Parts: sequence; C-alpha cells; structure tokens
Amino acid sequence: MFHIGHLNILHRAKQHCDYLIVGVSTDELCQSYKHKKPIVPYEERKSIVEAIRFVDEVVPQIDRDKFGAWKKLKFDVMFVGDDWKNSTLFNELETQFQKVGVSIQYFPYTQGTSSSELREKLNKIE
Repeated sequence: MFHIGHLNILHRAKQHCDYLIVGVSTDELCQSYKHKKPIVPYEERKSIVEAIRFVDEVVPQIDRDKFGAWKKLKFDVMFVGDDWKNSTLFNELETQFQKVGVSIQYFPYTQGTSSSELREKLNKIE
C-alpha cells in the first residue's frame, strides 16, 4: 500500500538520477510472496505512481528477479529502502550488480509508517 515512505524514496531517487523507472508489483507477485491480496489493485497503484512528478516510467514488477529486470532495462543504479540492507537478497544482488557496474543506493526507512501498519489500522476500523 503506497505511503509517505514510498514517496520519500521516489523523491530521493529522482535527486540522484536523470530518468527514474519504478517497478510496481503486480497483484499476483504480491500474493505470491506476501500471501496477502493487495488492498489497491495493480492498475490503480500503477496510475498513482505514474502521476508522481518524480517518476518518468512505470513498469510491472512480475517477479523479484532484480538482475532480470536489469537485463531488460539496463539501469545503472537501483534505489531501495535501507530496511533491505544486509538482507540475503540484496547482499547477493550487490555481488551480481558489481560485476556489471550497477550500484545499489539505500535510502533511510521512514520511521512510523509501513504498508503493514496501515493495513493493521484499516483492519481495526472495520
């Protein structure tokens, strides 16, 4: 679920690149690894992200294969929240990306907000 932390990452990312491509996870991908149906459907989430002035292009994220995404899009920097730093997934990616000249830039996690927290609050309202 899109929140201020996502907006902060997009804003910071655009400050460090000329052309910002954003992957939006498809509903199927969200369900496959989060085991939850997204509250906001993919097409609506995509439209929201496309409307953000920092974003130049939105692509569907159909899997979690970031190296495969690089093969298609040929980016030179990947931006991600620092909550992923030192995770097994991103440690492996850093090694893979180093070999092809791609860096990963981590931005500070926005404290006090997350999609999970928003979902919990919404569940309490119901």
